[in-house]
Amino acid sequence: MKKLAGKVAVVTGATSGMGLETAKKYLEEGAKVVLTGRSQEKLNALETELQGDYLLLKAEASSLEDSTALVAKTVETFGKIDILFLNAGILRLEPIEGLTEAIFDEVYDINVKGPLFTVKAAYNYLNEGASIIFNTSVVNVKGFAGMSAYASSKAALRSLVRTLATEFGPKGIRVNAIAPGPIETPIYDKHNMPKEVFDEVTSTFPSLISLGRFGNSSEIATTALFLASSDSSFITGAEIPVDGGLAQV
Repeated sequence: MKKLAGKVAVVTGATSGMGLETAKKYLEEGAKVVLTGRSQEKLNALETELQGDYLLLKAEASSLEDSTALVAKTVETFGKIDILFLNAGILRLEPIEGLTEAIFDEVYDINVKGPLFTVKAAYNYLNEGASIIFNTSVVNVKGFAGMSAYASSKAALRSLVRTLATEFGPKGIRVNAIAPGPIETPIYDKHNMPKEVFDEVTSTFPSLISLGRFGNSSEIATTALFLASSDSSFITGAEIPVDGGLAQV
């Protein structure tokens, strides 16, 4: 039997990379999946890639109104929710002298406020035994220059995992996180640093990773499947690093 047969999953930021691979994995395992993204054009393009019972919804990760509408449409279409993979996020690399209030607010609105209020909107529609999964990062435990806004936003998510796991535990809802290390994903095309500078920075990553390579989105998707399924039924409040050993050794 498929691991997610009969389950309803919502994956935010699912038009590419880790979100898309996870949505595909969930569909393969029998879930009905709602995929979100900020670009309707990119969502429409997924029609040729996806198989199964799914719904494509345009939603801005930082918009509370969009989060409420996302949950309402999901419930209207599929009933209650079993899995929330809060994957949507933004990477901004900015040394302290270049950090502005606008940059800080953008990062926190998308990376922290958006996921938290999506959980709030979904709370009354989560089935008992539901699984909530946040996408954090190894940068919440390992310091990298120029990441004060981004890294602290991911640390805030790690804190939310602990808080919400405690609060939701009596309802049988599990809350966990995946902490990716360097993963080959389009998020690296969405940063604000000049490409030549960014390439120079990231070229050092393999030498810092025990396994000597970048990870890939399918390795995140496999972990997200584990946390969504009954295989992880006694795991909550945890953060699973998928980082090749970068922040572990």
